[in-house]
Amino acid sequence: MKTILLVEDNSDILENTAELLEIVGYRVHTAKNGLEGIAEAKRIRPDLILCDIVMPEADGYEVLRQLKGNRDTSDIPLVFISASVEQKDVDAAMGRGASGYLRKPFETTELLKLVETIMGLYRRDSGS
Repeated sequence: MKTILLVEDNSDILENTAELLEIVGYRVHTAKNGLEGIAEAKRIRPDLILCDIVMPEADGYEVLRQLKGNRDTSDIPLVFISASVEQKDVDAAMGRGASGYLRKPFETTELLKLVETIMGLYRRDSGS
């Protein structure tokens, strides 16, 4: 079973998205801010990280910077989930090494298609 870490400070989005991903068969861990997300990613080494950008403690860019700078977590794909619809924000995220970008609010099918695509592109030996 593939593992996803969801880092999101909005509790409704966090709970609903985690439940959706669990229903379709993913193991989901959650974190409510960037610092929790960094620690959890290092602890569990998920197959994919879905991460908000604007959060307390550490924003999504800091999460990405720290995880990409750590050899134990540098290969984990990270997809930003953000309410920003500005193309410059998408370009900035991708330019920093994000594996994808999903705009909130998103449709269920849009999320699942992106997750499946990223999981297929970044296959890792996770023992599942």
